[in-house]
Amino acid sequence: MAGKVVSGAVTWGLFAAWAVHDAEELATMARWTATARPRLQERFPQVPDAVWRRMDLSQREVNTAIGLMAGVVAAASAAGARTGGRSPFFGTVLFGFGLHGAVHLAQSAAYRGYTPGVVTAPLVVIPYSVWAVRRLAASGIPVGGGRSAAAGLALFPVVAAGVQGLARLLNRR
Repeated sequence: MAGKVVSGAVTWGLFAAWAVHDAEELATMARWTATARPRLQERFPQVPDAVWRRMDLSQREVNTAIGLMAGVVAAASAAGARTGGRSPFFGTVLFGFGLHGAVHLAQSAAYRGYTPGVVTAPLVVIPYSVWAVRRLAASGIPVGGGRSAAAGLALFPVVAAGVQGLARLLNRR
């Protein structure tokens, strides 16, 4: 079983699931951040104004950040395809993506309403991630368990903040 590999549906499926999910974010994030900010400021008055200003995202910044993240996810999917699903990079991004779906559900519960990405999180992100991990395990490919999950959980916010920061820098006038 050690020589088995998974199909492109598993490895490139990460990019496909991400694209569906991020299409929702692309369509909603800039407008949502502008309309949600007053409600959030009222609920969390102790948060400094500088944090709220960073929350303001133009559609151009959202487009750029999502485009940059597309490069990361495409590279992870390609690494997974090249190694038959055995790439640690692919595994880490896969776990991070699945955990990202759970974070969306928690955000919406805390916000008590819609947040960008919450529709596709339970319909696409989480089901794909669970299916992909099961396919890897069924093929005898180590799924990393706690290590990949911890790395995905730790690295996802770093990568997300990095692409947001780079998008902001690239879109300065």
